[in-house]
Amino acid sequence: MSSSFRQQQLLRLQQKLSPQQIQMIKLLELPSIQLEQRIKQEMEENPILEEEHSSDGGDEVEPKEISVDDYLKEDDTPSYKLHANNFSKDDKQRTVYISGGQSLQESLEEQLGYKDLSPKDLAVAKYLVGSLDGDGYLRRDLVSVSDDIAFSVGLDISPAELERILAIVQELEPSGVGARNLQECLLLQLDAMAPLDEVQELAHRILSDHFDDFAKKHYDKLLVRLGVSREEFAEAIEEIRHLSPKPGNMYGDAPDDAAPYVVPDFLLDYREGEFDLRLNSYNIPELKVNRRYMEILRNSVAGGMTGEQDEEALKFVRNKIESAKWFISAIKQRHDTLLATMTEIFNYQREYFIDGDPKRLKPMILKDIADRTGLDVSTISRVVNSKYVQTHFGVIPLKSLFSEAMQTDSGQEVSSHEIKQIISECIEGEDKQHPLTDETLMNILNERGYHIARRTVAKYREMLKLPVARLRRQI
Repeated sequence: MSSSFRQQQLLRLQQKLSPQQIQMIKLLELPSIQLEQRIKQEMEENPILEEEHSSDGGDEVEPKEISVDDYLKEDDTPSYKLHANNFSKDDKQRTVYISGGQSLQESLEEQLGYKDLSPKDLAVAKYLVGSLDGDGYLRRDLVSVSDDIAFSVGLDISPAELERILAIVQELEPSGVGARNLQECLLLQLDAMAPLDEVQELAHRILSDHFDDFAKKHYDKLLVRLGVSREEFAEAIEEIRHLSPKPGNMYGDAPDDAAPYVVPDFLLDYREGEFDLRLNSYNIPELKVNRRYMEILRNSVAGGMTGEQDEEALKFVRNKIESAKWFISAIKQRHDTLLATMTEIFNYQREYFIDGDPKRLKPMILKDIADRTGLDVSTISRVVNSKYVQTHFGVIPLKSLFSEAMQTDSGQEVSSHEIKQIISECIEGEDKQHPLTDETLMNILNERGYHIARRTVAKYREMLKLPVARLRRQI
């Protein structure tokens, strides 16, 4: 048996990232709340960096090779300042999920302890609290809950008595908790504001008497029925939009839940048909190079360096100034990249951002935005990951705006969000004694012109966090 060895020359193209490029990538990935912490960390590690409390309108510059002469020019000082915010500090920081280290159930039970309840009523109230889902809703009818209490707690209580005790639970904070549907949840929140002003009274009237038309956004029809001006109606709708559809989301799931809240990275306002998109820079400081260290460097050079210690001191200050200047520029670059990416996402999905209807979402993949911005797909992915945009209809994770395309019988491309919406609506309206199987859902979609396999239906249903048919069945 013979063997032979052969030499082969391979040419391999390998890109090696510099430490600064790696840091830039990490900055790009950070959501707003973590960016604030990262800036504070950099300021602690680099005494050259300090917060700019009053902007002097200096121009921004790109990083360049640095020499001692660069630091000795008085006119260059404004170049080291960052003016990436562009927004008023009056912008309120808007948060979504709030956790004080206490679960929703624990908070409600603690509040029940302050109520003057009989032992029986307290036991039933605690059972109701324990029956709430993560959003703060009671999703089961009172007859079923009454049967469960008789079986598991040994208390005989009628649905009418349950209704009375549920009203007590619904008085607890956060307002809206204990509701059985969205309409009741929103009305409970308005009732908690009593006495109501004129705008709130109109909002209450819309929700109590015209909820179906409101939910379907039949605004023109509502204007006629209510007999109010467009301005009055708009104010009432805005009042409703400030209510929380999921009050239970204000709490973590457990006492050790460490994820306190989400701060939107982008703010998208919509008024009178006009959009205003900007970065949420609340609590993100503007930075500059500390002038005191500039003076140290200037004096060291002007006075002449007399020894090795002076050389080391000058080298230290120079390196710190270079690091500070790079960090300021990196934050500015992050700002530009995020805003450019979000602008193209908004332009692509403009119709959706008008009212938040998932059916208006166009199929969109990362490459679509990469092509529009001229950035790499991996860069778009880092921008999108863990970032949120605050809209007039809620806080939206950017990842949820991306979806694959599907084709209907007519050849029209639709977003998978549209398919998920149909699946969700079908399951919501199904007969709970005979829930729809994945195969039945597939047939419904096929009849509507969406050709989709059963396994794809199952995948979308799981993404919607909806259980299989047998687990949705109710007696």
